[in-house]
Amino acid sequence: MEPEKDAPVVWLVTDGKPGHRNQLRGLGNRLRAHTGARLYWLDATDYQIPLWRTLLGAAPTLPAGLPHPDLIVAAGTGTHRLLLALRRLGKTRTLVIMKPAFPLSWVDGAIVPAHDEVKASANVFVTEGVMNTITPLAKLTDNRQALVLVGGPSPHFDWDDDAVLAQINDLVARYPDWRWTISDSRRTPQNMRERLADLAGPRITVMSCEATHENWLRHQLSASRAVWTTPDSMSMVCEAATSGVPTGLLDLPVRPGSRVANGVNRLAEAGIVAHWSDHRSVMARQTVASRQLWEADRVAKWVLERFLQNKRTSKQGNTM
Repeated sequence: MEPEKDAPVVWLVTDGKPGHRNQLRGLGNRLRAHTGARLYWLDATDYQIPLWRTLLGAAPTLPAGLPHPDLIVAAGTGTHRLLLALRRLGKTRTLVIMKPAFPLSWVDGAIVPAHDEVKASANVFVTEGVMNTITPLAKLTDNRQALVLVGGPSPHFDWDDDAVLAQINDLVARYPDWRWTISDSRRTPQNMRERLADLAGPRITVMSCEATHENWLRHQLSASRAVWTTPDSMSMVCEAATSGVPTGLLDLPVRPGSRVANGVNRLAEAGIVAHWSDHRSVMARQTVASRQLWEADRVAKWVLERFLQNKRTSKQGNTM
């Protein structure tokens, strides 16, 4: 469906990092679903912004034909200079995703996860976890299929190949009538990837993240009745939880003072995900989670109410 000419124009400013781009896509998808928003991507790495432009709000030369934005949303510290240089474009609102290093008063609003410990206000929306492109399922599959998402070393947990493998093997042994799909990630150590590949068998499919396509995770979640993920990636945990598929966390030691680990634990305390010790409830559940996590949609509705009131229409169902 083509966007309407009077739909809001939204610039999405990225630093190219997959996690940040995923958050922008998630929000952009929902703004387009609700308003038919016209989305345009700017890669901050294409612009060398001197400090004076950042401080003065002096926009650099932009691509010819780029329509004037109603809203500019940026994610990642590498985008901040460009975002601030663009902030004085007339009749444009600016939003930053994540807690910025600059004063919040320099932009119109911020979208900040709860683990960054910023108080909600009229111009600050606090999310549980981080936004993503996953849409919650209405119904779980009847098939006994489970998905395991394996991350890797991070500043927030003490990574342990042996511990992760032992828990995966325990699950496979406890539930012999289930089929399992296991995927690694870009951060998974090479030795761990090789050990995961050795698990492949009649009931176990092992996928390398390099062999997956953009929509692979969405399709795999829709075909799963349970999903297990290592807790080291907030993005990975939130993608699994947003699907509504019962989600469990494999157990890794938490590093003291980790805000990301605290954020993952908040999701567990809210009943959105379950710890390893509660694996029976994850595997036994046959309906989507009663507590829905869909932060991209919640944020989109806030953005419409707060920053795009005169641009509201009744579009439904568009995605990027």
